[in-house]
Amino acid sequence: MTIDFALDSHLVILVLLLVFAIAHSGLAALRPKGEKLIGARLYRVLFALVSLPLAVILIVYFFNHRYDGVQLWQLQGVPAVKPLVWILSAISFLFLYPATFNLLEIAAVQKPQVHLYETGIIRITRHPQMVGQVIWCIAHTLWIGTSFTLVTSIGLVVHHLFGVWHGDRRLQARFGESFETIKSRTSILPFLAILQKRQTLDLLEFLRPSYLGVAIFTGVLWKIHPFLMRATGSIDW
Repeated sequence: MTIDFALDSHLVILVLLLVFAIAHSGLAALRPKGEKLIGARLYRVLFALVSLPLAVILIVYFFNHRYDGVQLWQLQGVPAVKPLVWILSAISFLFLYPATFNLLEIAAVQKPQVHLYETGIIRITRHPQMVGQVIWCIAHTLWIGTSFTLVTSIGLVVHHLFGVWHGDRRLQARFGESFETIKSRTSILPFLAILQKRQTLDLLEFLRPSYLGVAIFTGVLWKIHPFLMRATGSIDW
């Protein structure tokens, strides 16, 4: 008996994740050299032109195949599960999108820079995007409950765990002792540095327009979620 692995969506999503990880992390690693060659703004545009299409392909493929494979559990009929999933998703966005605090740099209107932060969400965890991705994966795997979603979540988490190591390594190379100082006062695990009294939590730092923007984004996403499902479903991937 032969198996056509090319048609297996579990393998396809893993390959797509690997391609995205290589492109995204590879371009991040090459950033210092790339910026010297073509400038910070143009390199940010190049980064976006490579990363965004790959991310869109990943998202559309995930949406269209999320119920593939074996149904490992079915909790969608449990009353408390749906609000729990949305609450976890909202929390995940607060961690996932701290980069939106510098929208002009993201859009290359201002010169993109690498920043060292020790305020706001960084007091909770030094790698908020990894934490946000883990929370998002837990929420969606809990809701969907298929082997495809589980495989996708494992792949995403592995990529972000690599990003923790890779990100710290790049910041160490760029900032040296300054990064080591921040590293000693922050933690990867949420709230660990606070519990160990190496860090304090200042809630006033969260009173920023950016956090309000993330909250609004979450509300809008709640409203248009059915439309997104229909839109991606019309793409035959």
